[in-house]
Order: sequence, then C-alpha cells, then structure tokens
Amino acid sequence: MLREYLTDLPLVAILRGLRPEDAKSVGMRLVDAGFRIIEVPLNSPEPFRSIEILAREMPDSVLIGAGTVLDPDSVNGVLDVGGKLIVMPHADVAVIRRAKELRMMCTPGVATPTEAFAALKAGADAIKLFPAEAIPPQIVKAWRAVLPQDTVVLPVGGIRPDNMKPYVDAGAHGFGLGSALFTPSLSAEDVGRNARAFADAWKSLRGA
Repeated sequence: MLREYLTDLPLVAILRGLRPEDAKSVGMRLVDAGFRIIEVPLNSPEPFRSIEILAREMPDSVLIGAGTVLDPDSVNGVLDVGGKLIVMPHADVAVIRRAKELRMMCTPGVATPTEAFAALKAGADAIKLFPAEAIPPQIVKAWRAVLPQDTVVLPVGGIRPDNMKPYVDAGAHGFGLGSALFTPSLSAEDVGRNARAFADAWKSLRGA
C-alpha cells in the first residue's frame, strides 16, 4: 500500500532529468535522508534504465516508479524494469486502470474536483494536486470537505521547505518535490543536502 511508504516521511522525490550514471548515487543520498518514494519522469534521459538501476540498487523499503506516464503502454514498460509506482500529470483513467490491472500503485495528477473523483473511481491510490502553484491551500481545504476522508492528497509543483505548512494545515498528507530537491546540474551531495533540508522541515512541522 502506498500509505506504508508515506508513513515516516511523506515526500516523493521527483528526479526529472536524472541520468542513469547518476541514479545510484542520487538514490542513496535520498534514502540516507529518509526518502522512501522515488520517481523518474519518463521525459528524462533513458528513464527506464534509471528506473531499473534504482529498483535494483535501492533497499526493498523504497518504492521506485515513473512520473509523466502518459499512456497505458508505458505502464507495462515501467513494470518490466522493476518499477511499482505510476505517477501522471493528468487523470487519464485508461492509464490508472492499466496500472491497477498490473497491481501497481498509481497517483494521477488532478486540478479539479471532477478529475479527482474520476481518478479515485478508477482506482487511484492517491491524488497529485498539480500544479500546486495554481491550487493554493484554501482550495485544498475546500476539496477536503468533499473528498472521501481517507483520500491521500499530495500537492506537487513549487513546493519548498518553507511553504509546506499551509498545505498540511489545509489537509495535505505529503508532497511531491521537484526542482527544489533535484536538478540534473546538482551533485549527489547537493541533492542529499536538499533532501535533508526537506526532511528536517517536515519533522519540525509535525513536531509543531
């Protein structure tokens, strides 16, 4: 279940632009910081190879998958290289259903309540509020009033260590982290420092 990977640190590392030769070193820095979910968007260089390396080299306690999955055939490709999570920028129910048919976890992107309810009906394990810059905490709070109580809500887009609290107060369970965590120009050490900053911010937030 997706919730199991979100229990200790509900932050998803989005490694857009990751190169296969950097996959292991970046992945280990994230794991050392406490991350348990890593996705490689399919518009990265050789994404299936990077996913395969991460699936092989990371501990079994880490969930590896793909982001920017746009069609059902790509879901099969992710499974073939060991990925278990499908993340999408949209709410194409055909992609969601293919993922669930293959017993994979799926987090589609939604920007309206209509998309959110359709995604959940198709079997989504969580909903990705995307882009979060256009869905402020006030909107999240309004959505929470009508979504099923157990819906996992993960804002993605523009999230930084210093702007998570209003979303959590509004009902978000965690976040997907993009360029504030990783860019291809960063060293593995830089990514590790960013990861620890996010992890520390989350722990402080929950402690408060």
